[in-house]
Amino acid sequence: MASAMRAARSQLDVATQNLANVSSDGFRRIATTLDLDDRGLRVRREASAEQGAIRRTNRSLDVAILGPGAFRVGAEATRNGAFVRDRDGYLADDRGRRLAGRCGPIRFPDGATIGADGSVRTEAGRLIDRIPLPPGTRLETGALEASNVNAIAESLSVLEAQRSFETAQKVLVAIDDTRNKAANDVGRVQ
Repeated sequence: MASAMRAARSQLDVATQNLANVSSDGFRRIATTLDLDDRGLRVRREASAEQGAIRRTNRSLDVAILGPGAFRVGAEATRNGAFVRDRDGYLADDRGRRLAGRCGPIRFPDGATIGADGSVRTEAGRLIDRIPLPPGTRLETGALEASNVNAIAESLSVLEAQRSFETAQKVLVAIDDTRNKAANDVGRVQ
């Protein structure tokens, strides 16, 4: 029963994290599955591969990924393509981490553009660098990918996890009461 309570708690944590990020651009919903092993229930977490809705922003440095993959910013990967030019002219996210191209951080001069294939070109059309993309993936500039979290489904997941926890807790209390009663009744019979 303790493993069932831990599993329900873990599912609740994931569902609340998903809900908290319902409006975070590029956030991928975390899905959970339960596995039963010799130690009890285990929760496995996996990021959903489902594409989020594309929202037009008309900002030239906003870039949405259409397909699999992620942007490399610093040592991390993200699907949030809301970039700005930092003070040194590099593309960076809201935390100041620079967008990595195939040749390192991408310097973005005035008038440069980002192509659907990930190419970054000067105003004259000279290739500066390329954003690495998996095959079949393309970019859409002037747009951002919204979170792929369904707020109603996640709210139901929160309720389901809470009920699972409460049920496991009640079963544990009932088992404890039964053991106490059995121990006390054995003492009276003798």
